[in-house]
Amino acid sequence: MRSGEEAQKGFPNIANPGKATLLALGKAFPHQLVMQEFLVDGFFKNTNCDDSDLRKKLSRLCNTMNFLILLSLCFTYDSLPSKDCLRPTVKQRLDICNDAVTEMAIEASRVCIKQWARPISDITHLVYVSSSEARVPGGDLFLAKGLGLSPETQRVMLYFMGCSGGVAGLRVAKDIAENNPGSRILLANSETTIIGFKPPSADRPYDLVGAALFGDGAGAMIIGSGPVLRLERPLFELHTAIQNFLPNTEKIIDGKLTEEGISFKLARELPQIIEDNVESFCEKLMGTVGLTDEDYNKMFWAVHPGGPAILNRIEKRLDLFPEKLNASRRALMDYGYASRN
Repeated sequence: MRSGEEAQKGFPNIANPGKATLLALGKAFPHQLVMQEFLVDGFFKNTNCDDSDLRKKLSRLCNTMNFLILLSLCFTYDSLPSKDCLRPTVKQRLDICNDAVTEMAIEASRVCIKQWARPISDITHLVYVSSSEARVPGGDLFLAKGLGLSPETQRVMLYFMGCSGGVAGLRVAKDIAENNPGSRILLANSETTIIGFKPPSADRPYDLVGAALFGDGAGAMIIGSGPVLRLERPLFELHTAIQNFLPNTEKIIDGKLTEEGISFKLARELPQIIEDNVESFCEKLMGTVGLTDEDYNKMFWAVHPGGPAILNRIEKRLDLFPEKLNASRRALMDYGYASRN
């Protein structure tokens, strides 16, 4: 991905013909914000948990994360109805999630479209990504309806892609843009923690990582090739997309949809696995544009902010200057880990 800043470093400052470009950005969050300094007390109070050891663990995690705010939540805990309000069913969660993620996606998309400054009728395709809802017809239809998109808008819905969903959406939008000249794709992603919220338990200590790290939010962007002069201002060029699955790692990030919502378990060795493999991946990616590891500190980096430990390992292995991951660290600090966004 190339930005306008790189025109000074040998990249052209105009869009390459036929290449997908990012034309506008938008974001949205729940109107209810939880400052992280109040997270621990609120979390244990609202879940009626008095386990002092778990409280201390969550406090340590929050201190390690060092966020300014945690963007959450689209609901209050007591709005999850059930005989045992701490264990709501998937249906009860989805009754809230389906509407909540659509509302955030609509808000983020409107911000994006306003920045783009072209008529909404010029949007030809919609790509919508979410792991926080499940319904038929899918959330892509409700998002299109909420925005007032043309019924002829071509839609793609990506469900339950995990943490890679946002990048998968970028890859799909890039392919659509480059294979349909003149098309304009609205890519939207919206997530909430409701679908996986659980009270603290000594049997699931890894749930505390999610409580300290995850936040709710939505992001949107307009993507297209051949920007129209005087009407559109390309922010980035989507030059190349590659993907690499590491064999025998499918259980390192293990998610299951159960009667009590989504359960995630992150293996302790995840940061180490990323550190061990990120260098070879980057070498292959950068090689497609003729760059080497000597160019890493000349580039702008927007790394998926999966947590401080992961960012630290990437910085260490690639020998990056500390400021190179500032964008990712700031996003993590200001918004928490808003999942696929």
